[in-house]
Amino acid sequence: MRFAHLILDPASAPELVVVQEERFVPVRALGGDAATLQQLIAAGPEALDAVRSAAAQLPNEQWQELAGVTYGPAVIMPPIVLAVGLNYDEHASELSLDNDSGPVLFSLFPNSLGAHEGEVPIPVEISEEVDYEGELGVIIGRPAKNVTPEEALDYVFGYTTINDITARNIQFQEPQWSRCKSFDGFTPIGPVVVTADEIPDPQALAITTDVDGLRVQDSTTEFMVRTVAQLISSISQSLTLLPGTVISTGSPGGAGRSRKPPLYLKPGTEVTVTIENVGTLTSHCVRAEMPGH
Repeated sequence: MRFAHLILDPASAPELVVVQEERFVPVRALGGDAATLQQLIAAGPEALDAVRSAAAQLPNEQWQELAGVTYGPAVIMPPIVLAVGLNYDEHASELSLDNDSGPVLFSLFPNSLGAHEGEVPIPVEISEEVDYEGELGVIIGRPAKNVTPEEALDYVFGYTTINDITARNIQFQEPQWSRCKSFDGFTPIGPVVVTADEIPDPQALAITTDVDGLRVQDSTTEFMVRTVAQLISSISQSLTLLPGTVISTGSPGGAGRSRKPPLYLKPGTEVTVTIENVGTLTSHCVRAEMPGH
């Protein structure tokens, strides 16, 4: 199944919907009471099964057209967003950073979450080196602690598309990467979350990024240094991954910093990340409003 948050009324909060081809239906119209994906995950697998069954029986005329709708972030208020750095050798090499010691893990702040077709404010007074990073996002479905790589994928609720936008100058000034990647709107996510049953092998997905129509990243998830299963297992040894946790699994090579000349995001830029069988996420860069400007 595919889930999204849509803003069905400008005065209302985003609403959880089931997406099927170019149509949608609110989960609450299917008899469920979850208004967000987090609530659906928290309700357990029985709630997901009930929504799946109700959607399969819904008459065609009760589905609504997606055309013209406004998206919210594909996840809203997750327990935490964890990001994995340097999980593709090519990306680690182009940044001249070491990735041999283990997963580079940091958190992203909730204010950074953004929506498909949403705006990314570029704080030009703070950074003129704002970079793109297309990444596969993983959403945890149940508490994961001390899991093995062999069982790790059983703990996945679903997958999504993420653009892990980064202020590179801040990244190389500070030893911790949370701030450089957590400016407002710097984590577009979506448009949908695809349930794990539709992605039998998360290491067999093409991933591309386009900036103003130019293909700048073109790879597959098979080149991850540590697979999705290995990441979940490794992280779960030291902490419990709570239901709804998002893991952004790292970016392949082709970052704007590595290009000659560098290619950074600026106001007016459009950037699109596509992951095979998961979704296409487009963002529109605008100038961030700064006090006194």
